[in-house]
Amino acid sequence: MNSFIEELKWRGMLQDMTPGIEEHLSKGMASAYLGFDPTADSLHIGHLVGVMTLLHFQRAGHRPFALVGGATGMIGDPSFKSAERNLLSKETLDHNISCIKSQLAKFLDFSAKEANQAVLVNNYDWMSKFSFLDFIREVGKHITVNYMMGKDSVKRRLEDGNGLSFTEFSYQLIQGYDFYHLWKNENCSVQLGGSDQWGNIVTGTELIRRMGGGSAFALTVPLITKADGTKFGKTESGSVWLDPEKTSPYAFYQFWLNVSDEDASKYIRIFTTLDQESVLTLEAQHAEAPHLRILQKELGKSITTMVHGAKEFEIAEKASQILFGKSSTEDLAALDERTFLQVFDGVPQVKISTAEFQELSTNLDLFGEVTQGVVFASKGEARKMIQGGGVSINKEKLQDPNADLSVSLLQDKYLLVQKGKKNYFIIEVA
Repeated sequence: MNSFIEELKWRGMLQDMTPGIEEHLSKGMASAYLGFDPTADSLHIGHLVGVMTLLHFQRAGHRPFALVGGATGMIGDPSFKSAERNLLSKETLDHNISCIKSQLAKFLDFSAKEANQAVLVNNYDWMSKFSFLDFIREVGKHITVNYMMGKDSVKRRLEDGNGLSFTEFSYQLIQGYDFYHLWKNENCSVQLGGSDQWGNIVTGTELIRRMGGGSAFALTVPLITKADGTKFGKTESGSVWLDPEKTSPYAFYQFWLNVSDEDASKYIRIFTTLDQESVLTLEAQHAEAPHLRILQKELGKSITTMVHGAKEFEIAEKASQILFGKSSTEDLAALDERTFLQVFDGVPQVKISTAEFQELSTNLDLFGEVTQGVVFASKGEARKMIQGGGVSINKEKLQDPNADLSVSLLQDKYLLVQKGKKNYFIIEVA
């Protein structure tokens, strides 16, 4: 068995752990769980640290449990939140859980053929069987209010003056019981989580000690930040999601391609399965030629392939090269409309009607009255640049301004005009 702890250490993925966990994991296959909040129908890249932690746990020969909080998702974790969240219905949570499992399956092996197969559990399955009176009698009596008030997440909310509902206050007790339930019924002896979950996790180890008379272990990974201090995983347009309908593979790939050198060195350890020797080799190559962005390209390739597959990565990579001239008409035609518009976001656009387009006869006609002032100031300017080889449509260079206009619309509605090396324009035919 590989050492799970050592793997996390060199990757910079270890924050805190309870004493004895290394010895415990060295004795053979162990089980650990990590919780996911199903408040959306997709994970985002902020969840990937936890997902990769479970992946490394399974690769080390242990059995990972992914717990989705069908019950706790109805409450909302107050940890380091400034206000209470909206509560979701069971139907919405069930839909979200189904979507999340399909995404986790890209990282974890859920097949029954493996002794350490990953398992998805939903805490609604056991929490829904509790009556309120049964829970406070059987579970609540084991943890004092003083103990619960001592948690940083609770103290911070009270100090901020925002208050804390009883619903939120009970969250750590329910999460603690989740750990006890899995410890008792699934021999799950370790809980994993982000460093902001430490208080909730050790409540679970305490509950196991008091209710079951046994021992359990906790391990947390650091919360990821960017080198400039801003929040990881956030862009101007919001979160970076794993669902391609929420964040396209192109935009997903671009996020990783555009991280700083310092962040790339950190992220390639956390978000890929590359071994230490490969990472060190890539860092050395990057240091010799930083302008080639070797780390960012490998990071983007690895995580985009893992999340979206090799084909989508190839499309995203080709889309990224389009602006730099290293592409063909076929590459453009392979893009879906959303990716096409994302690649050329901010490019000047002009719209013409289908009737107007059908009336155009020559290349020069396209740059006449219907688009004049957007691409070229006049037909004379257009003629001169076409004759000089400086105009392309859909990456095909125009040779003769008076030749018949013979172009195919991209996505049945767009023409991409390139003027010189760097000036792009979109003509929409609708």
